[in-house]
Amino acid sequence: MSDKKSFDTFIFDLDGTILDTLPDLVVVTNEALREQGFPERTHDEVLGFVGNGLVALMYQAVPENTPKDIADQAVACWKRFNLEYDNHLTAPYPHVPETLAELRRRGCKLGVLSNKFDGGVHKIIAQCLPGLFDVEHGECEEIPRKPNPAGLLRTIEELGSTPERTAYLGDSPNDILVAHRAGACGIGVSWGYHTAQEMRDAGSDIMLESFSDLLKYAPEV
Repeated sequence: MSDKKSFDTFIFDLDGTILDTLPDLVVVTNEALREQGFPERTHDEVLGFVGNGLVALMYQAVPENTPKDIADQAVACWKRFNLEYDNHLTAPYPHVPETLAELRRRGCKLGVLSNKFDGGVHKIIAQCLPGLFDVEHGECEEIPRKPNPAGLLRTIEELGSTPERTAYLGDSPNDILVAHRAGACGIGVSWGYHTAQEMRDAGSDIMLESFSDLLKYAPEV
């Protein structure tokens, strides 16, 4: 796929792509572990657990051989604490707010599709990037976890677009995989929770070094 192609629809992963949420993920994860009587995890350990949704994160964070019902209690605790927590350490990556605003000015359709649980997606976007997206989805009963393409295809449809007109941006190999499974362009970012080389190896159609570079692939006005 040509890196000179223009798109009018952009859909974004959340954690590690448009928002640096890792510092708060560490806080919330360790609060949930403490409540269950488990040892805390380091920043680097939590970094290694993110990318495949909350359940995957907590199943890895709890001690090995923890019974499933106890691990599920830790997941429920994480959700409860996250909704009460103010996420004061989370912030957009450089150039994200102004670039999104410019994409909207150019008439582009913008959405979010994340493996973060749905309530957490809506909460953190309202806090950090309000009013910039037309559609927002996290993992829930109706939206399966990536790389299942059903959620991305649904988001594209809700935006009134087609896969051929859509670019999906993410910081993990699964983000590129879900884009390709949906027939969209997969754009990898170099600043997220996976390395730029991992994103190239995953088959990114385009690699971004700065979020503002996204404007090169949007219509001129």
